[in-house]
Amino acid sequence: MSFRLEGRTALVVGGTSGIGLGIARRLEAAGSEVHITGTRNVEDYGDGVTGLTCHRLDVVDDAAVAELAGQLEVLDILVYSAGTVAYRRAEYDIATFRQVVEVNLIGAMSCCTAFHRTLARAADAAVLLVGSTSSFIATPGQPAYGASKGALVTLVKSLAKAWAHDGIRVNGLAPGLVDTKLTTASRDNARAYAASLERIPLGRWGTPEEMGEAATFLVSPLASYITGQMLLVDGGTTLL
Repeated sequence: MSFRLEGRTALVVGGTSGIGLGIARRLEAAGSEVHITGTRNVEDYGDGVTGLTCHRLDVVDDAAVAELAGQLEVLDILVYSAGTVAYRRAEYDIATFRQVVEVNLIGAMSCCTAFHRTLARAADAAVLLVGSTSSFIATPGQPAYGASKGALVTLVKSLAKAWAHDGIRVNGLAPGLVDTKLTTASRDNARAYAASLERIPLGRWGTPEEMGEAATFLVSPLASYITGQMLLVDGGTTLL
């Protein structure tokens, strides 16, 4: 029983950058064949995705999701790491609110249902949905982000209970602040960055690689009796 995942095929939706890429690289290091998706043309990602099989996918396009599900005949691990956020209170605009929820929540459900049949054929399948500390605490500046990430907690529980008889474990990962493209606005604001460090007991932001380690544990045989859980990986932020 280990983190080794030889013979497994994994798909990381939103795996071309940030936390998703960190997870994809860790799954690759553990021995998985790893597919990733992004919203741009495959050639646009260059050397950053070398060794990974990259697919272009718009997660809010149900037909495109279904098409990709039809292409992958074998799948043992599904990770949904696609996500978006709007800053400067833009999420109070209902159109923006809807766009964020479409990516963060509806896209997750679309991918889970599209790949369910393939996962059910695997010997020990695992699904991982990437949430956030915002799954548990208020995010007044980003109501759509907070609502969508919060909903993933109960989606994880619901799918875990519904799909246990299919041999599919469903868990979630709730990262704290991680240095990625999505958090650039906060990282580049000296005052906001300093304030964020004061809220983290471990005194630093996390890395995509650390999120990859936690994710790999949850989809590995080491977590074979864990399902329906959203694991906080936040340096202690939510302890305060």
